[in-house]
Amino acid sequence: MKERAWHDLQGRMAELRDLGAIVGLLTWDQETYMPAGGGVDRARQLAALHSLLHERLIDPAVGDALAVLEGETDLGEARRAMVRNLRWERDRAIKVPSRLVRELATAQSEAVEGWRKARAEGRFALFAPHLTRLLALRREQADAIGHGGERYDALLDGFEPGMRVARLEPLFDQLRKELGPILQRLVEAAGPKRWEHERHSFPADRQWSYTLDLLADLGFDLERGRQDRSTHPFTSSAGRGDVRLTTRIAEDNLLSAVFGTIHEGGHGLYEQNLPAEHMLNPIGTAASMGLHESQSRLWENLIGRSLPFWQNQLPKLRTYFPEQLEGVGVQEVYAAVNRVSRSQIRVEADEVSYNLHILLRFQLELALLRDELPVDDLPGAWSDLAQELIGARPVDDRDGVLQDIHWAWGEFGYFPTYALGNLYSATIHEKLGQDLGDLDEVVRSGGLTQIRDWLAARIHHKGRLCDAEEIVLQATGTGLSCEPFLRYLRGKYSGLYDVAI
Repeated sequence: MKERAWHDLQGRMAELRDLGAIVGLLTWDQETYMPAGGGVDRARQLAALHSLLHERLIDPAVGDALAVLEGETDLGEARRAMVRNLRWERDRAIKVPSRLVRELATAQSEAVEGWRKARAEGRFALFAPHLTRLLALRREQADAIGHGGERYDALLDGFEPGMRVARLEPLFDQLRKELGPILQRLVEAAGPKRWEHERHSFPADRQWSYTLDLLADLGFDLERGRQDRSTHPFTSSAGRGDVRLTTRIAEDNLLSAVFGTIHEGGHGLYEQNLPAEHMLNPIGTAASMGLHESQSRLWENLIGRSLPFWQNQLPKLRTYFPEQLEGVGVQEVYAAVNRVSRSQIRVEADEVSYNLHILLRFQLELALLRDELPVDDLPGAWSDLAQELIGARPVDDRDGVLQDIHWAWGEFGYFPTYALGNLYSATIHEKLGQDLGDLDEVVRSGGLTQIRDWLAARIHHKGRLCDAEEIVLQATGTGLSCEPFLRYLRGKYSGLYDVAI
């Protein structure tokens, strides 16, 4: 009976993974190549697929097979993890009505189109009805799943299994307390001489070629992946052999493309190095989105904004943009990519202020899910909280409440994973330095695949064999903590800005 149950469950796990990959491909296409008039059809298609995936997951036969296998004591570590992960997915899914799954999928697709139009015109009012509908559906979903009094927990758990508001808030309170004064000191400091890249124009075709070279340097396999363009950079995977990245290119902002590519490249490396033997079962996925973000933030910031990285990359960049870099030294480029400011744009924020952007969104999401903040009041609330946390108000809705696509995707509960990723990335970076010896020399010499291989062995290949914090603990000896991140910031920026922080 056990072997029959296992055979049946293996087939269903593979089917669920394939359906999820198809959903991912359609979503990727919606953000890249789908014609503008395809939104209505795509909403219907995605709703149908989400409904099918949900029905196959909650099928009583899956529950019967899980019940048989959960009674076995000799499954082995991998099979126990598969059963445990599938049980977690099914228990969440079975509480949500099929009607709600379809409505959510339709609302998400329509909201993306509404957000795109609202952002183009800089008018939140065009997006507000979509957001109102999505919030109502997400509240219903959270209540259906169950949450013990904090709706946000039910949604957060979908991105960061086991994480709760009660654990996040002390971490975020510490970050807020520590980062505010550091940001103040640095923006008041004269700072080092920097490359004034914003005074130049960077042809899009050359930016594109350079970002592809960057991906190759990181060790991203372009035979098993690709990069395209989108309004908001993201990563989608249809398997280890088909990982899709996007970046955005603006001729007046080279660094947006560079760091968008490095960030998404970090996600892509994780996807390409998940355990091959588990790609058709629930172990073959990232343990959490916080761990996923740790990989992108590690590459983008702790590697990509380091001096050794630019000592290696500047000669290459100069071949693409000789006029724009004429007479510019590596220290000036290093200063430019680490300029600290009160930027209103999260994806272009520096390492010091970035987590304050996440705190802003976290507080607003909590208020929305708790029914404490009407949607129509969101732009004003955003502006007030941005002033309080970051020290500046957005000039318009485009640079404020409409800057991220996540709410159009219905991803309430996702933003905290960026901050968790920052914390994990610093912990992992410290251990990388211990294990690889002179990490600066590794980066300076272009040995980035050594870093990729270390991460693959200790993070990526683990998949979802255990939870995210346990993976980091096994790899580094340290769990979730603010201290390595704060150590990193103080060490780097006190030297760069020549101030005590």
